[in-house]
Amino acid sequence: MTINDGQEIKARVLLVDDEKNRVLMLSKILRRHGYEVLLAHDGLEGEQLLDANMPDPSLPDDANQPTPITLVMTDLQMPKLDGMTFLKRTREKYPNLPVIVLTGHGSIQSAVEAMKAGAVDYLIKPADPEEILIVMARTLEMQDLRSENRQLKAQLGYTDDAHEIIGRSPAIQHVLEMIRMVARNRSTVLITGESGTGKELVARAVHDSGPFARYPFIAVNCGALSETLLESQLFGHKRGAFTGAVSDHIGFFQAAEGGTLFLDEISEMSPHLQVKLLRAIQQREVIPVGDTQAHRINLRLICATNRDLEYEVRERNFRQDLFYRLSVVNIALAPLRERAVDVPDLIGHFILRFAKLYDVAPKTVQPQAMEVLLQYPWPGNIRELENIIERSFALSQKPTIGIEDLPPQLFRAPGEAMAAVRPRRRQREAQEAEPPVAPPTPLPTPRPLPASAKERPPVAPPPIPHFTEPFVPKAPEEPLTLDETEKRQIVDALRKAKGRKVEAARLLGIDRKRLYRKMKKYDLE
Repeated sequence: MTINDGQEIKARVLLVDDEKNRVLMLSKILRRHGYEVLLAHDGLEGEQLLDANMPDPSLPDDANQPTPITLVMTDLQMPKLDGMTFLKRTREKYPNLPVIVLTGHGSIQSAVEAMKAGAVDYLIKPADPEEILIVMARTLEMQDLRSENRQLKAQLGYTDDAHEIIGRSPAIQHVLEMIRMVARNRSTVLITGESGTGKELVARAVHDSGPFARYPFIAVNCGALSETLLESQLFGHKRGAFTGAVSDHIGFFQAAEGGTLFLDEISEMSPHLQVKLLRAIQQREVIPVGDTQAHRINLRLICATNRDLEYEVRERNFRQDLFYRLSVVNIALAPLRERAVDVPDLIGHFILRFAKLYDVAPKTVQPQAMEVLLQYPWPGNIRELENIIERSFALSQKPTIGIEDLPPQLFRAPGEAMAAVRPRRRQREAQEAEPPVAPPTPLPTPRPLPASAKERPPVAPPPIPHFTEPFVPKAPEEPLTLDETEKRQIVDALRKAKGRKVEAARLLGIDRKRLYRKMKKYDLE
């Protein structure tokens, strides 16, 4: 598709604004930069244009469908149908269509409301045309990535829920129980574990398993951004706060309103930002860079680290008061070498995943290769196992995985294979083995977790299976229906509450009358 001068069209954009002169000027600028522009002067006209220019999913693939609109930019205050209502209706009808709010009546309250309603960005008039073009380009790029991600997940049959946490070991079962317990409240959660153990997967499971799953889940890697950029991204900034701050920007704390903010690699955060984070947690409010006004926040904070935070506190690299604020509930993920019983299940899971991705039949694993996989200490944890299974699909078309298909590092001695694991920890242990010049200040006794969340007595892990026949991965069981899942949760809550319906209702997060109706529905009285 091209425009008049032969330039390729970047995207079809719908502008919804009642200021005709301003929207005509903006549309000319967008057309010069390769965008096809449709104009609407109120929300009702915008809805009509959307319905006329969006494909009908009920029609067959070979039907003649219009070229879809790929981006919407709307004002808030308009006649007939206001922009906020138009935004909500658009997001409900076309959930994957990005909407940018561009308004001359901006406020923090309207910005937060727009972001909660599903807007991808929020600009205040008169916005610089260059800034608008940058925001549009960034939005379309993110939309392309999300589209590719959805297609890949569809190919893999992938779902972002707790069912992706694979394992039958006591350690994994305890993690799943912790997720179920903490999912229904907004307690701050600290997830610890080595790299590759699935910390973000656990964070997403906590978010998706609770009643706040319909609100945003925003993940931030604290080690991937500079201090200045991370501060701006987390807390937001005011226009003119620093060079390049051409408009007000809502930080991730406000964008995640009602949902979950996940801070990965929290130990990489600078002391200055640790102070601001501590204040945000204590006061439940944030102050954007360059602003003097605090803004209230309501969300769940989940943090993760692959370091020993207690040691970082003793070394004065991490604030002690922040450590205790973060570790209200601590979910510790065991390394894969400590739960080798889960290796066959994980291998089967990855074989089925990559069989779909490569569009081939699932492979079987020869007994000798399975023995090597079970004995290997997995310094890279689950991520390393996943890469090795994918390697077997990428480099071999054979229907089996044998010893010859495994990489050389799997045949090293256990001590040699683990030599690369956590060198910082080995260095630290060597330093601590030497007589210290001055003993470090002892940490106060950490506050105990609630009785329901305490560590259980150690349980002997089930024996590692021994394979004499080729390992054949099994397809996962069909998921339970919503009614079956709900019935099981009610039965489980009644069992835990020892038949006390008021307590069971509290555990389920519903009122007593609703519990009675559910029990009658499932014949549990």
